[in-house]
Amino acid sequence: MAETEFPEDLRAAQVRLHQATSELAALCRTLPWSVEPMPGRSGTEHPHTGEVTGGREGWTEEQKRTVKRLRMECTDLSVRIAAHPYWLTLEGEQRVKARSELKAITRPSATPAVDVARAA
Repeated sequence: MAETEFPEDLRAAQVRLHQATSELAALCRTLPWSVEPMPGRSGTEHPHTGEVTGGREGWTEEQKRTVKRLRMECTDLSVRIAAHPYWLTLEGEQRVKARSELKAITRPSATPAVDVARAA
């Protein structure tokens, strides 16, 4: 795919969106499943890693603020990217291809490996 000359602010916003999305996903993987504390069993400690999964202890106020901040940042960046004036210079299929190209060229080259044990 030939690299299109995207405006620097558009590229920077897309890079930051990839980063913020990744940060949010990583944070959410570490949080208890329930935002608010719920009655029930406590989490299960993994015998080898000591990591506690499950449980119903709820999120801390700091975790809630961090998730909210990252979600708001992702939303703001998405709007900034979608409403960028650059897209008005392209029509139809050109715009779709350019949008896909922007996502592809700004995506981090080293994709983190999926933790199969955690995913299962």
